Amino acid sequence: MDRGYSRRSALTALGAGSAVALAGCLSGSDSDSDSGSESTIRISGGVGPLPMVQVWADIYTSERDVNIDVSGGGTGVGVSDVMNEQVDIAMMGRDPDEAELERGLVATAMLIDTVVGTINVNNPVYDEIREHGLTQDELAAVFSKEITNWGELVESDVDEPIYVYGRSDSSAAYQQWGEFLGGYTENELEDMADGNFDGDQQVAQAINNDSHGISLNNINYVYDFNTGDLEMNIRPVPLDRDESGTLSDGEDFYDTRDEFLTAVEEDRYPSPPARDMYLAANGEFDEDAADFVEWVLTEGQEYVRDNGYAPIDEEKLAEQREILEGAS
Repeated sequence: MDRGYSRRSALTALGAGSAVALAGCLSGSDSDSDSGSESTIRISGGVGPLPMVQVWADIYTSERDVNIDVSGGGTGVGVSDVMNEQVDIAMMGRDPDEAELERGLVATAMLIDTVVGTINVNNPVYDEIREHGLTQDELAAVFSKEITNWGELVESDVDEPIYVYGRSDSSAAYQQWGEFLGGYTENELEDMADGNFDGDQQVAQAINNDSHGISLNNINYVYDFNTGDLEMNIRPVPLDRDESGTLSDGEDFYDTRDEFLTAVEEDRYPSPPARDMYLAANGEFDEDAADFVEWVLTEGQEYVRDNGYAPIDEEKLAEQREILEGAS
């Protein structure tokens, strides 16, 4: 199969503007009226899974007599749209909550997306952080403003302020980051931050330009899409998960995206902030939508790793296919 489809094309479409603003149709089809007898599958929702779903839609429609319209807007928008029967499938960048499930939402996990803490390569204590990593508690102290100086964070003579950047838009990634840090809500993190930005692109640019900044980014804004190497001035913050004060061999996987994704697949990187993403329906998937989701959970999985996500394991894929079978 042609692997020329990439997440980078969809990320580029986001440009310097808000990812949430990408609410129009991204597929080649404009409407049912332009598609003759072809049916159309309507999809909306989370910005995190949107680029991968667009890649899948492009490949799927190139081989079948069906159109797929994909739009963003956020997970909440997608859930609202599918429950109000405005779309056939919602994309979700987080687990469905109990209230949504009680209303009849049915969701199948499709892949794992990952965010990571980010700093600038010219950070005054970059070498110390890269060698020793930061613990979950240390990151929580930074993002909650308990620690506000880089020297204090790594116990050095450096006397330089820490600037914390967050997200001003509704972000499932930011929500997962708050849970990882100890149960902070998006609003709490936003209130404690020194500055907030609308979308991953803007956060990445802020870290790229500020040697004293710290934030979080999807890994496709940290690693070059084509080479998988670290990109621009942005660097991931390694996690010292065992709190040993140094990175063990099993904790040191940040030099390339491929190493990072392997660590996600092997559960050496925690969840959260790694998180499952879902395709969801209201009660059940109709025939065309079910066929697409089944393809995503089978043949479509071969494109996941190439587009900067981690695939879910075979056992869990089988569970998702059972969920789909019971909801179609």
